Amino acid sequence: MTNSLPGVSRPLVPIFLVVCALALAACGTTTSTANFKGAEHEVAQTIANLQSDISSSEEKKICANDLAAAVVTRLGGQQRCQSTVKDQLAEIDNTELQVESVKVTGATATATVKSNYSGKKRATSVSLAKEGEKWKIVSLQ
Repeated sequence: MTNSLPGVSRPLVPIFLVVCALALAACGTTTSTANFKGAEHEVAQTIANLQSDISSSEEKKICANDLAAAVVTRLGGQQRCQSTVKDQLAEIDNTELQVESVKVTGATATATVKSNYSGKKRATSVSLAKEGEKWKIVSLQ
C-alpha cells in the first residue's frame, strides 16, 4: 500500500486524510451537543455543523466554515478544498458519530469523537483551534 492519492501531492495527503476521516465518521446521524456548556459546547457544535454540512453535501460550507484556514491552504485554497471534499463526499458510507468529550485549553481544543464505521466502533481525537470567534477543525489523531 502506498501513501499517495491521485491528484494530491504528498504534503497534502495528511490533511486530505483528515477531511476523509471526518467525512467517514460524520454521516448519517445527528450529533448531540446538549451535554456540553460554554466553550465546550461551541467545540461540539463545530463538529455537529461539520456533520450537517457533510450530510447536505455542502463542500463550500465545509471548507469555509468547518476547516481551519491552514487546512484549506494545505489543500490548495478554497476551490481545491471544495473539489477535494466533493470527491470524498461521493465515496462515504453512513456511520454514527458521537462527541464523547471536549477539552478546551485557551484557543485550542481536543474532542474525542466516537464513530461506528463498518460495524466497528472507534474513537478519534479531533484537534480544533479558535479562529476569530469560531472553532475550526485542524487535525485528527
